[in-house]
Amino acid sequence: MDEEHIKHRLNQEIESIGINKLTQLGNQAISLGLIAGHGYRGGRYEILRQGKALVMSPDEAQTYLEKLIKEITP
Repeated sequence: MDEEHIKHRLNQEIESIGINKLTQLGNQAISLGLIAGHGYRGGRYEILRQGKALVMSPDEAQTYLEKLIKEITP
């Protein structure tokens, strides 16, 4: 295995961890009744809330969901 291949695999694993975290946060927000849905669409992340589709980067979506959940949990 060459160095480039190892870097590529590491980046994929890091990205996968981020996707899993975002999915977990989205599912938690749904179970709390904060959003109606979430997921990737056209390379961006979409959150359905209050009849609107909020489209943002995955990093922005993670921050948004964390803040939303934190507002209602102790």
